[in-house]
Amino acid sequence: MEFRVIYSPLFLEHRPASYHSENPSRLLSAIKVLEKLGLWEPIEPESVSQEELLKVHSKEYVERVREASVRHSQLDPDTYVSPGTWDAALTAFGAVREAVNLSLKKRGMYLALVRPPGHHAGKSGRAFNAPTLGFCIFNNAAYGAKVAEETLDKVVAIDFDAHHGNGTQEILWNDPEAIHIDLHERDIYPWSGYEHDMGGKGAEGTKINLPMPHYSGDDDFIFAWDKVVMPVLHEVDPKVVVVSAGFDGFSGENLTTLKLTERFFRHAGSSLSHYSLAVVLEGGYSVGLEKGLPAFIEGYLREDVKDRAIRPSYEALYTVQKVVEIQREWWGL
Repeated sequence: MEFRVIYSPLFLEHRPASYHSENPSRLLSAIKVLEKLGLWEPIEPESVSQEELLKVHSKEYVERVREASVRHSQLDPDTYVSPGTWDAALTAFGAVREAVNLSLKKRGMYLALVRPPGHHAGKSGRAFNAPTLGFCIFNNAAYGAKVAEETLDKVVAIDFDAHHGNGTQEILWNDPEAIHIDLHERDIYPWSGYEHDMGGKGAEGTKINLPMPHYSGDDDFIFAWDKVVMPVLHEVDPKVVVVSAGFDGFSGENLTTLKLTERFFRHAGSSLSHYSLAVVLEGGYSVGLEKGLPAFIEGYLREDVKDRAIRPSYEALYTVQKVVEIQREWWGL
């Protein structure tokens, strides 16, 4: 099974002026994990032109970020830019394009190990009335979906970051060829991604949200994954799956109440092993990167991970059943 990582040292140059949880040490932690697995042979991507940003963002927003990035400044209380942000962001798009192109050529996992993250960035910045950009600058995953659409009729984007990928959903909202499936914790930042968010006119059913209850654990997420995510994938049978891989739901990350462990991430990786993946790093700031990331990769490469019987909570059962009832109009769930 093929595995490659696409990475540039430029991603370390997006730096906060003072302490911030989204900082270069995140990637250094991930690199240590990949070195330990014997998988650290990075491909260095080329930067994209500014015009590529306009495939997913407005010209006004792009200009705002470019102008702000000449110095250390804040786009909002959560989200900083620095003199290294602009080049890092353009190169992150280049890494995602490379990941998608490689995944089209040969089945495997192609990890775009990028910063800054992107799934909260909407077309013009904040998406669906979110209070901030949530550390994100440009939407890497939505761009990956658009790159895949240059070749494919249908593309599937899956997001398992603890927070809803509101920017990705907004950018792909009216696109009937882009199926966006998002598992996240309910009623936390950015306070979007509910069951009835199904897509714009003509694209109904292509946006599938699984807003999981507070304190959900492995059994809850595995149940939702097997009941909704995998049946949709089987039905579409996509050549490439774009994955917004966030590991901030791992127990001990402490940004949410989720209690995920290696079990869920290994299960997710294993169940996706029949597909070619363009994986884009989103959240994960400590233990999630140290334990969740390698579990996801190992699950994919091993393919046949067996799991014990699961016992989802009543709240998770109720949530998933509600999603199934809503989405049955479009999918064979």
